[in-house]
Amino acid sequence: MDIDTSDNSSKDIVVFGAGGRVGRAAVAEAVARGHRVTAVVRDPAAHRDLEGAGVALVRGDATDAASVAALAAGHDAAVNAAVRLDVPSADFFTAAARALVTGLTEAGVGRLLTLGIATTLETSPGVRLMDAPGFPEEWRTFSQGHVAEFELLTAEAGPGFDWLMVVPPMDLNAEAERTGGYRTAVGAVIDGPGRIAHADLALALLDEIERPRHSRVQLAVSV
Repeated sequence: MDIDTSDNSSKDIVVFGAGGRVGRAAVAEAVARGHRVTAVVRDPAAHRDLEGAGVALVRGDATDAASVAALAAGHDAAVNAAVRLDVPSADFFTAAARALVTGLTEAGVGRLLTLGIATTLETSPGVRLMDAPGFPEEWRTFSQGHVAEFELLTAEAGPGFDWLMVVPPMDLNAEAERTGGYRTAVGAVIDGPGRIAHADLALALLDEIERPRHSRVQLAVSV
């Protein structure tokens, strides 16, 4: 689904998981564009370097609908880059998706961008990377968490709630230089090098907040 809305005005954006690499890149890109950011982390004391002009650093929990609602009130859009590796993938990602839909809806925030994983993208119709013979079982288990998240968002997000799962390629490179560009595809692996810098992924996220073009799909992004 494509959306024609275009709005480059200053926005209030709440970023869950702001202490991670993708979250930090999203915060930096948003601030560089003149937006105001609420950076949500589990332990603000560990991420004081995020504080600065245009950024409010707060404690919160993406899996707690009440926390999401309280922190998101008054914001225009939300980014979810939160992840936990100490709980089962499906449990965490479905809990976060359900809490974000409930909390953001209560807060009146109508746009959510959440991060997916490349292994759930299709290499041909109906065949995902994670379906390949010999695909490591532990990776498949983790990937299944994002599959469950996508299915939950599809089934439970109401018609007034707009969401998008943005999916980087396998090589999400923290050291790569920003190129200032990227390519997209809906639901499928993008031909080419299969890599993207965190800064270019953040570029795609903020472009979709300022000029929403996709909704309720997996949007693959790659250089």
